[in-house]
Amino acid sequence: MANCESKIKKLFNKGCTDHHLLSDGDRILIALSGGKDSLMLARLMAQRARIFKPQIMVEAAHVIMDNIPYETDRSYLQSFCDELGIKLHILHSSFDESTDPRKTRCFLCAWNRRKTLFNFAVENGFNKIALGHHNDDIIVTYLMNITFEGSAHTMPPILQLEHYPLQIIRPLCLVHEDDIREMAEMLGFQKQKALCPYEEVTNRKAMTDVFQHLQSLNPEARYSLSRVALGKQ
Repeated sequence: MANCESKIKKLFNKGCTDHHLLSDGDRILIALSGGKDSLMLARLMAQRARIFKPQIMVEAAHVIMDNIPYETDRSYLQSFCDELGIKLHILHSSFDESTDPRKTRCFLCAWNRRKTLFNFAVENGFNKIALGHHNDDIIVTYLMNITFEGSAHTMPPILQLEHYPLQIIRPLCLVHEDDIREMAEMLGFQKQKALCPYEEVTNRKAMTDVFQHLQSLNPEARYSLSRVALGKQ
């Protein structure tokens, strides 16, 4: 456990430093979905907030979609945040799919979750929102975009939003998913109660398989792709 935790912390700190994700006086809202990635992010950010410089303040928010028939264990999320010493906000949102029949339920749900988070953050004086995307997410998104859209766009470690006075940060940008999964099992993170009944099978799973195949062909594939996806070409 010590080796895995040490590796995760090292990559977390390196990601924050290399990409200048944290500044003195930051008020950061952690998007806490309840999955292993966001739980690990909350744990690491809570630990980081105890360090004097840069001095940051972190809280967490969990968004409940009132018209989607599934939920996470809110009592578990509350006790998890209580143990970390961070405040948890439970937010409610919903969407009307008839407003734009061209969009899928998954798209509308994700967009309204983000909008709810953004509005809450602005109204409560946060200047950054931390998301739990890890290195695998960033690489797979990059592969999807160049394959299906002919675009090299990906998930940047830090992004200034156009219509909100907020920055999105991804402090797990260098952390490997396998390490998060292993650490989550060691720490006994509880899994989500039930998967969303409207969750759709997309190209992401197929592209994840492609990424794993590339790694089997070349052990340095992650390093090469990560450098490009993170803008270090």
